[in-house]
Amino acid sequence: MFDLVIRGGTVVDGSGRPRYRADVGVRDGRITSIGRITETGTEEVDAEGRFVAPGFIEIHTHMDAQVFWDPLGTCSSWHGITTAVLGNCGFTLAPCAEPDKNLVMRSFERAEDISREAMLEGIAWQWETFPDYLDAVERIGKGINYAGYMGHSALRTYVMGERAFEEPGTEDDVATMCRHLEEAVKAGALGLSTSRTPNHQTSDDRPVPSRQADWSEVRALVNRMGSLGAGMFEIANEQNGEPASRRAYYDRLRDLAVESGRPLSFILGWSPSSPGTTKDYIDLFAEAADRGGRIFGQGHSREFMSIVGFPIHLPFDTLPSWREFRELPLPAQASLLRDPEHRARLVHEASTGPYRTPVGAEARPPDYEALRVLERGDHPVRTVSEVAAARRVEPIDALIDLSLEADFDCFFGQPFANQDMDQVLRILNDPHVVVGGSDSGAHVSQIIDSSIPTFLLSYWVRDRQVFTWEEGIRKLTFDPAMAFGFTDRGLIAEGRAADLVVFDPETVAPDLPHADTDLPAGATRLTQKAVGIDATVVNGQVLLRDGQHTGALPGALLRGPLGRQH
Repeated sequence: MFDLVIRGGTVVDGSGRPRYRADVGVRDGRITSIGRITETGTEEVDAEGRFVAPGFIEIHTHMDAQVFWDPLGTCSSWHGITTAVLGNCGFTLAPCAEPDKNLVMRSFERAEDISREAMLEGIAWQWETFPDYLDAVERIGKGINYAGYMGHSALRTYVMGERAFEEPGTEDDVATMCRHLEEAVKAGALGLSTSRTPNHQTSDDRPVPSRQADWSEVRALVNRMGSLGAGMFEIANEQNGEPASRRAYYDRLRDLAVESGRPLSFILGWSPSSPGTTKDYIDLFAEAADRGGRIFGQGHSREFMSIVGFPIHLPFDTLPSWREFRELPLPAQASLLRDPEHRARLVHEASTGPYRTPVGAEARPPDYEALRVLERGDHPVRTVSEVAAARRVEPIDALIDLSLEADFDCFFGQPFANQDMDQVLRILNDPHVVVGGSDSGAHVSQIIDSSIPTFLLSYWVRDRQVFTWEEGIRKLTFDPAMAFGFTDRGLIAEGRAADLVVFDPETVAPDLPHADTDLPAGATRLTQKAVGIDATVVNGQVLLRDGQHTGALPGALLRGPLGRQH
């Protein structure tokens, strides 16, 4: 008897090869039979009329803290993700002793919009070194699989303390960091992550520690992984405006990939303010490959959007009158917005500003020609300006009226990158790009991007038909599995780990976002579920049926190659 049989579905196996009808049998967490299965399973999933795919892999998350209070790994698991990579952009909770946890929380709090109160209440600190942290993640019950980098910012604060926020590392500092990195990779860390972007600031308006590092420090760390023959390097890129400085930066990335022999990776997007950089990075991938280096981009499947709405943030929250108004409970805000005199004052201030410059995914000053009404989960259609024109009102009034009509369960999205979907497609089509970049676990009240897989399948595969189902599913499964060394996942084949997703190709899509107060300490976050997913299977056990938790927690810690040897 099988532990699980997924019966009567159409298998899209992740390889890119054509789909086929088959049953899938699972024993002891592994796929053991594909074909016609006459034996029964202890548990069965009826997949008639459904696709059966490998579990989706998300290569860029920040669930390092969330894993300790959310066993399901939401919102990622709701969208068919069965494996998530933690610790991107230099932000990890280790190495760090509990008395010094403020040092790492300071980086998470603003740069990644993770509530300090939630972290203080939701994390039972059980580690100091990064190997200790991996052991702690391995011990807890998990719905999905996790693997993780060690973060450069955390490593710097562990070695340098407060100096990490202010100065480059000394020769002794760097040597000590290299030793800790080697220990982490040998224990199973995927590698090292860092940040060079000015978008990453601390809660007290300073650069995060990794931004204070000289490039020689970065180079020493990555080359230490090169000496081990293991470990990846992930970076949140510099943003150099001048072509000459950009070229020098590209050369540093290329040379580091070549000399270290380690793969480099970063999120790749498009912005109208620097349209040439996307082509430059794509050219860089091929240039590095020609010289023996490996660099690949992480491609998002849609716009990067700052999400706003009354239950979370609004662009107007920092304005004096709005600041006082927004401290009131939502029912009181609704009452005042229905008072013509009070509303007029708020509207006037919203129309005149002044607005502060946003950092990262923070709310933008409103551009009503770009600000989308989130009326459907997969792709917003109307802008606030279009709604205002149809109603013959000012855009700010349209935003307020839509919110009141929905009892504030209404959200708006303003793209800040990837605004041109043809450029997004260009990125997704590049052979050196792997789909990813959800930032799940971070920016919890600013953006909602865990839906990368369901958006790609609903928009790019079903609606626009620029990818076949086989191609789209490969981009979410086999390609990231191979890029990150998850050699037993990402493919439906006998002997592989049984991470599987059963979904309806006619309806799979992201659902609309909502605001929930389900974080520790009651902090608010945006959540977004999916439609059209019948079952999500992790290591042979059904984790979710129709989006509902079965009670199983079959997730595992996936260690890097050196960690698997011990």
